Amino acid sequence: MRNWGRWGDDDERGTLNHITPPRLVEAAALVRDGRIFDLGLTLGESGPQIWTETNRRVNPIHLMSELGEEPAGAGPCCFVDDYVVLPLQSVTQWDALGHIHYDGRMYNGRPSSEVTVRGLRHNGIDRIGNGVAGRGILLDVARLRGVDSLEPGHAVLPDELDAAARAAGVEPRAGDIVVVRTGWWGRFARGKIDAAEFFAGEPGLGLDCAEWLHGHEAAAVAADNFGLEVVPHEDPEVIYPLHMVLIRDMGMTVGELFDLELLAADCAADGRFEFLLTAPPLKVEGGAGTPLNPLAIK
Repeated sequence: MRNWGRWGDDDERGTLNHITPPRLVEAAALVRDGRIFDLGLTLGESGPQIWTETNRRVNPIHLMSELGEEPAGAGPCCFVDDYVVLPLQSVTQWDALGHIHYDGRMYNGRPSSEVTVRGLRHNGIDRIGNGVAGRGILLDVARLRGVDSLEPGHAVLPDELDAAARAAGVEPRAGDIVVVRTGWWGRFARGKIDAAEFFAGEPGLGLDCAEWLHGHEAAAVAADNFGLEVVPHEDPEVIYPLHMVLIRDMGMTVGELFDLELLAADCAADGRFEFLLTAPPLKVEGGAGTPLNPLAIK
């Protein structure tokens, strides 16, 4: 399933290359009613992040630098300014293709020595700066199982993705952005669990889903949990095996912490589980990830 060299030795976009101009035009035709669903978390202190030995991230910190208490100069004009300090992976996010490496290599054979304190020399998030947009398909595995949320440790397998696609009436196609709902974010958002419980484990994709995504030539994959894949991991001796295969070997952009609750309810109501998905990254030079506010448009 390694895609190194598939789109050239200098490629840094990976499976996003599956989104061709004709496929994007087809995706745009899915907009019928002009309804927009915001899939991003709010940047603020109320987020789910909690500092632990395995999660060294905090919620975004928003501070005001100008309060507009006095006019800025001639005339009555006052202005306010602010800034945000945050880990780039603390909210709804894409992982860059340089986010994961092993055996001294990252995607397309780039040496891991190219990762420095100043950022990634290659495979940074800015290399997909012209955007991520295409046909999104929602595979609602929680709804398939008849629950609000799957339980921690539930490994979503390829047959469940197939079943969710059949239930949704969608046929996965090359260039799709596959969005998987486990219900895990919804459980936190409804106050059923706290941040410590949220990060203690999660339902998510099992390792066998890599072959499913590769075979369907998915452009990207995203989910509503904190790490896409199941935790505890299927093999306790290997952490984040799916990340290693998807990002490092296949060159697949991975999304996490998508809020899918309103979109899922609407899809169930109107029976349309496909939509135009737009999710452009912030062009952080050499960044290993990016916060974003994805939009599903129907």
